[in-house]
Amino acid sequence: MLRRRLNRLLGVDERRVDSRTIYVGHRSSSTNEAFIPPKFCDNRIVSSKYTVWNFLPKNLFEQFRRIANFYFLIIFLVQVIVDTPTSPVTSGLPLFFVITVTAIKQGYEDWLRHKADNEVNKYPVTVLEQGRRIRKESEKIKVGDVVEVEEDVTFPCDLILLQSSRDDDTCFVTTASLDGESNHKTHYTVPDTEKDLETLNATIECEQPQPDLYKFVGRMHIYKNDQEPAVRSLGPENLLLKGATLKNTQRICGVAIYTGMETKMALNYQGKSQKRSAVEKSINAFLLVYLCILVSKALVCTTLKYVWQGKPGQDEPWYNEKTQREKDTNLYLKMFTDFLSFMVLFNFIIPVSMYVTVEMQKFLGSFFITWDKDFFDPEIKEGALVNTSDLNEELGQVEYVFTDKTGTLTQNNMEFIECCIDGFQYKYRDASSDLDGFCVTDGPLNKVQEKAGREKEELFLRALCLCHTVQVKESSEQGQGQRDQVDGFGLDGEVLPPLREQRGFIASSPDEVALVKGAMRFGFTFLGLESKNMKILTRNNDIEMYELLHVLNFDPVRRRMSVIVRSKSGDTLLFCKGADSSIFPRVRQEEVERIRMHVERNATEGYRTLCVAYKNLSAEDYAQADAGLMEARLALQDREQKLMAVYNQVETGMSLIGATAVEDRLQEEAAETMEALQGAGIKVWVLTGDKMETAKSTCYACRLFQRNTELLELTVRTLEDGGRRREERLHELLLEYHKKAVQDAPPVKSGVTRTWSSANQDYGFIIDGATLSMVLNSSSESNSSRYKNLFLQICQNCTSVLCCRMAPLQKAQIVKMVKNSKGSPITLSIGDGANDVSMILEAHVGIGIKGKEGRQAVRNSDYAIPKLKHLKKLLLAHGHLYYVRIAHLVQYFFYKNLCFILPQFLYQFFCGYSQQPLYDAAYLTMYNICFTSMPILAYSLLEQHICIEVLLDNAALYRDIAKNGMLRWRPFLYWTLLGVFHGLLFFFGVRFLFSNPALQDNGQVFGNWSYGTIVFTVLVFTVTLKLALDTRHWTWINHFVIWGSLLFYVFFSFFWGGIIWPFLKQQRLYFVFANMLSSVSAWLVIILLILLSLLPEILLVVFHKPRGPRQKLVQSNVGDHRSPRSAARPLLMRTFTDESNTVI
Repeated sequence: MLRRRLNRLLGVDERRVDSRTIYVGHRSSSTNEAFIPPKFCDNRIVSSKYTVWNFLPKNLFEQFRRIANFYFLIIFLVQVIVDTPTSPVTSGLPLFFVITVTAIKQGYEDWLRHKADNEVNKYPVTVLEQGRRIRKESEKIKVGDVVEVEEDVTFPCDLILLQSSRDDDTCFVTTASLDGESNHKTHYTVPDTEKDLETLNATIECEQPQPDLYKFVGRMHIYKNDQEPAVRSLGPENLLLKGATLKNTQRICGVAIYTGMETKMALNYQGKSQKRSAVEKSINAFLLVYLCILVSKALVCTTLKYVWQGKPGQDEPWYNEKTQREKDTNLYLKMFTDFLSFMVLFNFIIPVSMYVTVEMQKFLGSFFITWDKDFFDPEIKEGALVNTSDLNEELGQVEYVFTDKTGTLTQNNMEFIECCIDGFQYKYRDASSDLDGFCVTDGPLNKVQEKAGREKEELFLRALCLCHTVQVKESSEQGQGQRDQVDGFGLDGEVLPPLREQRGFIASSPDEVALVKGAMRFGFTFLGLESKNMKILTRNNDIEMYELLHVLNFDPVRRRMSVIVRSKSGDTLLFCKGADSSIFPRVRQEEVERIRMHVERNATEGYRTLCVAYKNLSAEDYAQADAGLMEARLALQDREQKLMAVYNQVETGMSLIGATAVEDRLQEEAAETMEALQGAGIKVWVLTGDKMETAKSTCYACRLFQRNTELLELTVRTLEDGGRRREERLHELLLEYHKKAVQDAPPVKSGVTRTWSSANQDYGFIIDGATLSMVLNSSSESNSSRYKNLFLQICQNCTSVLCCRMAPLQKAQIVKMVKNSKGSPITLSIGDGANDVSMILEAHVGIGIKGKEGRQAVRNSDYAIPKLKHLKKLLLAHGHLYYVRIAHLVQYFFYKNLCFILPQFLYQFFCGYSQQPLYDAAYLTMYNICFTSMPILAYSLLEQHICIEVLLDNAALYRDIAKNGMLRWRPFLYWTLLGVFHGLLFFFGVRFLFSNPALQDNGQVFGNWSYGTIVFTVLVFTVTLKLALDTRHWTWINHFVIWGSLLFYVFFSFFWGGIIWPFLKQQRLYFVFANMLSSVSAWLVIILLILLSLLPEILLVVFHKPRGPRQKLVQSNVGDHRSPRSAARPLLMRTFTDESNTVI
């Protein structure tokens, strides 16, 4: 790693060597030459951020990059260096508290990363050395070691499979932790390797480490007894990746080729970019305003001080003559130090403790999502997961939701529905009702009772049984584990023998299992693969054997896969299945029309469709294909392109047999969730790799498109309709749609959806991946920018957008384009698979579904939920409440600090601008840490200004807080003016009291510390009671912290002023508080000022009438006969006791 970084720093080209040579078992291929093993990185994984030695400096550096922390550090240093009116403790202690709490939190998180790294690095593994099995720690594996891995164990590094315990030299793995796919994948040993690995003498030549999980090229040279070395090609099917898990195979042996941070898993690890919420940006903006206020106050006081001292007799009165040192001091230096002194005096207007409170609120608040029992899914026995607590409030600001289709809107649970053979539809019914389990339900009217013919039917079913990579899992292999039962039916509906019933299937895709099970229902059963021979059981209970010659693997570019097999009679057949757009151009066109109608109808009904074709290969054709495939597979350079060329050459001139339809059902409450999101003013975009017709049908089922929605389609099909160049047609359609959806559309208020604008025409927009590439990557840069703007404006004026045939990178591009558009709307991406990770990381908020495609999306997300239906409560309830709570917290902090410092500023006008503090140092230090911190923290965790049930029933309430509504400049100005009003009232109200010459029974007057203490007492009680007035949802915790904080203040003041403290040089508050409370006048003023301060707030609450949705809400609640108490039960009580109706 260090070498790589140095090379990068010095500009050395790392890729000058594009391959590496590995000696299997560290044995040299030549006995004549001395063996010098090449150096590669070790197998240690490092994901931690700090070490014991660099934690303190690195963490402090990161924390002081924060503007507020750095500012308070400067203030603290000024207090230490310059003679300031307040002690360095007043700013040093709060800063130390903030830094310590944050360091502990970050240190704990990094300790967890260290712990996880050690679990991986210290894991015991078995290495074969000189014929012995040696146990080692995982981190000690070297490239070239032969490693043995047992069933259900994760591979410790990237291995080439040399040996398997299975008879067919294969093994099964799951890669859920890598690419999110939980299905079993089949991997193959390198052909012709020695059974005894101790005698194996071989070298592997392969590419340098690169992050693509699905690409690997290499070759293996096997040396035997001075013969010419045998060369075998290596591909992804031979590579076992670190992080994958061995399944249904007792043990395997493999040679390590990539270790440690060079494994594909480590290269794919993408540290999440730091996501900042809109609230944090608002805090920084408000902070700058208050910083300007602070500097202004310091400048005003410094200027007025020297103006006042410029008057005769004021600069040096007889009772306070200057020392010689003071007279010799430079005037400008003295002015600067005075300015710094005023900055220190007023610096508490910047609330440094707010950052700690916000951090604690986010961290503790995230537990309410985790604890919410409504998010618990009994099927997977898991609830919600919070990976990033920094974005809780962002859940209440979402404007765009980007969702995947398969596994998110749908269940990713495939079921075979029907098939079409030679233009006739075959649906599976009760097998006894029709011969062989087939029935014809449609087709040409004059052929209603006809079938495609027995020969075509059997050819189609053979294709389904042979064209796949499915493996059979026998019951004996399953052990005590859960059995995957498969239905089986035979001729005339009789139940198949028990052997067939206990057969399960393992595949890399649920579609493939569904098709094999579909063929099984109609009498053709795949029995498994043995020594390159595929066995199938026909409807006549005959077993047929086919030799598997080649598998032309599926890839997302070709969008099809093929197998080449040889029958017992010697015929060589190619069977191919794939998407209609991929198959139709490669078959005879007269066959297409018979099938196209069924494919389009099935897609419209929401089914996933595949077309099936075949081809008889002559001996010459096969020999040519075989030679081409072998040559391409041995190539180290451009192997994929060469293979693709051979695939395309072989897969031409095929005959179309039929098509299949597989159903992927909607997720539970998917339609209701989408409707609620649209009612909340959120725009929903569906981004999927599926075909347009299927995705469109899903959008209708989810109510994203309504029957009266006019669909604007921008796909390859519409671009080719005009008979002109595609780019010209694209420009024409964009202008046409822009005129229709943007220019001619009546103006609609922001966030209003069709529920409130039913009189207007709704538009839905559909685009595919190929057209999107043209929009984003036009040949002309000016055109590209123009197309992008038109496209974005059209989409933003549509109720829903469907993007189909999307690659993962295109999904991220769409999200990024909307995220960076005018107004910077808050975006949310939700998906369940590895192909959704890019858009999850790109969006402001990323949500993973704990679905059937592994946990890659979950691990890369900010929040994870078991099902789509939980998104409704996550946004409309949790998001709404989190935003309201933290917005109130931020505004309240600035307000209470302004109330705190304004009397201190006003006091300077009455003390000759002498920087005399109004409050005691203990009060300055404790105000934000102890006296006023806990009530606002409790409020920001527990407040429910509207009951959760009401928030879920009235989605429109979500729009009340849209676009950061509570942290705009208008509410900020309101809170600032409120702080100014209260500060003026506190100061001049107490000054009015002091105009009375005798405040005590004995005729004595109060001093300046009594003055400050009365102001501080009114301040603490007023700001705390203001929060109590704002609280709508009372729990025992709110009562405890609000009244407890006030009691603690009174107790502390008595305690602090009632004892002579030996460590204090001067005790300003000795018996001041007790003496103050002995005056009836002081009691009267304190009570009167508190009431006067809160009176406007009380009158506002009494006379304020709700408007808009709230008014309807109040009216509906008046007619609701439910007990009001049930809707406002304490939050924590409902969290822990109510099983059926949990809130937060």
